[in-house]
Amino acid sequence: MLTITDLTYRIAGRTLLDAASAIVPDGAKLGLVGRNGTGKTTLFNLIVGALAAESGDIALSRGARIGRVAQEAPGTEETLLEHVLAADTERVRLLAEAETATDPGRIADIHVRLADIGAHSAEARAGTILSGLGFDAEAQRRPCSSFSGGWRMRVALAAVLFTEPDLLLLDEPTNYLDLEGTLWLESYIARYPHTVLLISHDRDLLDKAVQGIVHLEHGKLTTWKGGYTQFARQRREKMLLLGKAKEKQDAHRKHLQSFVDRFRSKASKARQAQSRIKMLEKMETIQGIVDEVQAPIHIPNPKSKLAPPILAFDRVSVGYEPGKPILSNLTLRIDDDDRIALLGKNGNGKSTLAKLIAERLGAMGGDITRASKLDIAFFAQHQLDELVPADSAVAHVRRRMPDVPESKVRARAARMGLGADKMDTPAAELSGGERARLLIGLATFNGPNLLILDEPTNHLDIEARESLMQALNDYEGAVILIAHDRHLVEATMDQLWLVADGKCKPFDGDMDDYRRYVLSGTMPKSEEKAEPKPEPKVFGADKRKAAAERRAQLAPLRKRIDAAEKRIETLRMALSGLDMILADPMLFAKDPGKAAKLAKQRADTARDIEKTEEDWLAMSAEYEAAESEQA
Repeated sequence: MLTITDLTYRIAGRTLLDAASAIVPDGAKLGLVGRNGTGKTTLFNLIVGALAAESGDIALSRGARIGRVAQEAPGTEETLLEHVLAADTERVRLLAEAETATDPGRIADIHVRLADIGAHSAEARAGTILSGLGFDAEAQRRPCSSFSGGWRMRVALAAVLFTEPDLLLLDEPTNYLDLEGTLWLESYIARYPHTVLLISHDRDLLDKAVQGIVHLEHGKLTTWKGGYTQFARQRREKMLLLGKAKEKQDAHRKHLQSFVDRFRSKASKARQAQSRIKMLEKMETIQGIVDEVQAPIHIPNPKSKLAPPILAFDRVSVGYEPGKPILSNLTLRIDDDDRIALLGKNGNGKSTLAKLIAERLGAMGGDITRASKLDIAFFAQHQLDELVPADSAVAHVRRRMPDVPESKVRARAARMGLGADKMDTPAAELSGGERARLLIGLATFNGPNLLILDEPTNHLDIEARESLMQALNDYEGAVILIAHDRHLVEATMDQLWLVADGKCKPFDGDMDDYRRYVLSGTMPKSEEKAEPKPEPKVFGADKRKAAAERRAQLAPLRKRIDAAEKRIETLRMALSGLDMILADPMLFAKDPGKAAKLAKQRADTARDIEKTEEDWLAMSAEYEAAESEQA
């Protein structure tokens, strides 16, 4: 169990944690959320002892092991598999001792302990984790030095997952994962046997992998049951109730103060006035929850509408080395209002295809037809380094608008989501999210016909991602999106294109189908039988209508499945609460009757969980079978 009590921490005169308290029960999986800069990573540093708190206490269960992802795997010559296996220092030590031990009793102890920690299956387990994070068997045998920083971060993540610490701390783990790796991690965390505290801005991950949310706001920690969607709804409801209560209290306070002001000088009313003054002094002020206002992201619409198709490929191949195409025989069509998400593992060619479409990479063969006056905007995370570090947002915008008044330059910078306090700040001193907003604004400055976004969400918090989602839905041009944020893909894209095996073709299914495909390798039936089409085209409106009809038919069963999932969450939280109470050794001495009653209640709750999980599995199997029949 992790217990945080009255924790206070300040940095440079700014209070990040102000007498903050929280309890994380053993086995709980909680998401830690809050605006960028509120102190989430600082809290992790305090938990692991990298920072010292000004006051307060952090307590862990005795002997608990904490695991946190290293900055990245070192660039050594050891293979990925060797690096991950070496992370389990106890296993390495015992195996080395087994080679030299001579005492029969000690040898027996060593082998018993090796069996207890699953040492002999460790290589298979490490390989499974690496595979889930995108490394095939061949890659696992390559040295760490042969991989770039982003891939080494995956290796570092694999190493900490392999050690299975009692408390696993994950700080934005999906920032260096693709969608496929994110889907695998979501499933892994949900099945993880110990405690997890996860910092993430990925709504889908926070909805599916955790049982509760710890919200860091105004220096305080508040724990909420359920995933992020449930937390957001509950918080909105609380804000509404507190707002109404505050309005009522303010009206009552005003009424009392009015009486005091009118009658405090009159002898006949002095006692009543004094009584109301005391009431005002004792009245505890209700503090409403005030959300920080975040500027929206704005994407200018195309200046002119182009006749479709705006782009067509006929048997096109592309790559970086002559004679070694990464993608070949591409026969694709993009219309002026298409919304396309590119799916596929990192390294399969998604970014290569995006660069080809954006004319940042030439074709090796085939024919490409582009509409005249086609304006393409391209955003990729690596472009953040292209900003001039010493120049402010205003300076970057002024280069695009050299002959306009200063007021218009600043107004344009403000439309990018940078307030008056940030638009004169050098780019080097802006946060990652602020630089991303600036770069999106500069990329789309002239109202492009086609917008290509390659992992735009890495530095954006949840509110900024929602703002980007709204901006994309308001934008009238075509969009091609590469993103590991499933919520953004589902909310903004109509078509799914799968980039794999040197090809690009439509994926005949939705994101739930793709999740099953990633986790099980099973392609939707219609996709397995489909023949390549010369001009693959999936109409978003037709697809959404068919999906809506399918969901409507299965809605009653889906509702029962959702109810079972919620009941399981509720029962698990109740079980954690009972475990916390029963962990007190004095309980049985002080009140044996109560202890026995709670122990029986715990056993009943555990049986309820088992029964509900069995029902959930049966209904899920029925639901998937029905979906398959309708596909």
